[in-house]
Amino acid sequence: MNALTNILETRLFINGEYVDSMSNQRLSCYNAIDHSLVTNDVHAATKEDVDIAVAAAQAAFTGWSSTLPQIRAKILNKFSDLLEEHSEQLSLLEHVCSGQPMLAMKSVFIPAAATRIRYSAGWSDKLAGQSFPAENGFLKIVHREPLGVCAAITAFNAPLMFMAAKVGPCLAVGNVIILKPSEKTPLSTLYLGRLAKEAGFPPGVFNIIGGAGATGAFLAEHLEIDRISFTGSLATGKKVAQAASKSNLKRVGLELGGKSPSIIFADADLDNAVHWCTRGIVTASGQMCNASSRVYVHEDIKEKFIQRMKSAFEGIDISQTQAPVIDRIQLARVERYIDQGTKESSLLTGGTRMENSSWIRPTIFVDPSPDATIYKEEIFGPVVVISGFTDEQTVVEKANNSKYGLHSAVFTQDINRAMRLSSKVSSGTVCINCTLMVDVGLPFGGCRQSGWGREGGKIGMEEWTEPKTIFVNLTY
Repeated sequence: MNALTNILETRLFINGEYVDSMSNQRLSCYNAIDHSLVTNDVHAATKEDVDIAVAAAQAAFTGWSSTLPQIRAKILNKFSDLLEEHSEQLSLLEHVCSGQPMLAMKSVFIPAAATRIRYSAGWSDKLAGQSFPAENGFLKIVHREPLGVCAAITAFNAPLMFMAAKVGPCLAVGNVIILKPSEKTPLSTLYLGRLAKEAGFPPGVFNIIGGAGATGAFLAEHLEIDRISFTGSLATGKKVAQAASKSNLKRVGLELGGKSPSIIFADADLDNAVHWCTRGIVTASGQMCNASSRVYVHEDIKEKFIQRMKSAFEGIDISQTQAPVIDRIQLARVERYIDQGTKESSLLTGGTRMENSSWIRPTIFVDPSPDATIYKEEIFGPVVVISGFTDEQTVVEKANNSKYGLHSAVFTQDINRAMRLSSKVSSGTVCINCTLMVDVGLPFGGCRQSGWGREGGKIGMEEWTEPKTIFVNLTY
C-alpha cells in the first residue's frame, strides 16, 4: 500500500491546481476483486465546485482556442508521452479499483490511450474548411470553430481509454474541458492532473473533478457548458440528454449500451467464429458496450458450434486474464439476470460465481424465447445467448430486433453475403469474421438507443466543432 499512498490523489483538479471540494462530502472507492476499501477520501464536486471549474475553463478558452494548433499538438503529444512514462502508476491506480490486470493496463489500455491522444494532436491543424464557387458574386466559405466549455463523463470499465477519446479531440480543436470519471474507478483519472500540468496545459484548459451522479447532473444542467459527452448506461444517458435539453440545449454526445449480435453462417470457419465469439463476451468479464452477447448460428452447424463454444468457455480461467465484475451491485445484477435466464432458457454452462471471488464463470444460454429478458436487455456480464436460424432474412430480422444498434458481426466465407448483411444489419460497426474491433482512425458509435454521435476518426474530431458559413460579397 505504500506505493499506492505515494501516488494517490483524491482532490479536484481545477484551474491547474489540486484543490479540496467546497463540501466535506467524500466518496469511497473499493477494490473490485475483494471489495476492500481503497480510499474513503475521494472529493465529490458540489454545484459550487462545478461553477468554479466552469469559470476557470471560460477564462482559459479564449487563450487556448487562439493558441497555434501546432502548440496545442505539442502539449497533447507531451501529455501522451507522460501517460506512457507513468504507466506503472496509472496501472496500479486502475488495478486497485477495477481489478484490471496490471499487464493488460501496461500493454493494452495505456498505450491505446496514448495513441488516441497523439491521433487527436495530429488533427489540430488539419480540420480544413470548404470554399464554394462565387458564380453569383458571393464567395462562400465554411470553416469549423471550437464550441467552448465542454464536459465529459466516462464509464468505469476503461476510464483512460474513454478519457483519451474525449479529451484528445476536445482540446486539439481548441475547446476547454471538465472531466468527471466514474465514481467506481476514479483514481487513475484524478492522477492525470499532475500530468496535465507537467505537459504544459494552461490553467483552466483541462479540469478534472470527482463525484457521483449528482456531480454529473450539475455538468449536464449547467447553462455555461456548451457540449457534454457521456459514456455509460442507457438510463443515465437519457438523463444527461434530458438535462441538456432542459437547460441550454448544449450539444450532447452519447456512447451507451448494446446487445450486439454475431451471425454464424454454415460456411464459416468454425474455429475462428468460436474464438471471436468467446473473446467477444469474456473480455472484461463482458463489461463492454460492444460485447458479443447474442449469437445466431445456422441450424446446420448449431450443435457443433455450441459444443465448441462450451468447451472454450469451460477451458478459461477468467480470473487470470480479465477484470472481475466491478462491484457487489453489478454482481447482484448479473446474478439476477442469470437466475431469470434459467426460467426463460436452457443454461448450458457457467452461471455461477467462482469460489470466493468477484468473477462470474462465462455463461451460455441456449434458445431463449424472443421475449426473454436475457435476450433483450444488456446484462454487462459474461453471459451470452445462442439461437439458431435457417435463412438470411430471418436472422437479419432477429439481429435488428433490439433497441440497441452499436456493434455486430458476420461470420461467412461468402464475401457477397457478408457485404450484403453489413448493409442490412442496423449497427454503427459491422465486423466480418471478427468482432470487438475498434480503430482510433475510424468512427465508433451506435444507432437507435446506443447513442448519439461518434468518437474516433475525422468525424469524431468534428463532433467537437461548430461549422460556420461565411458569405463574401464580390460584386462591388
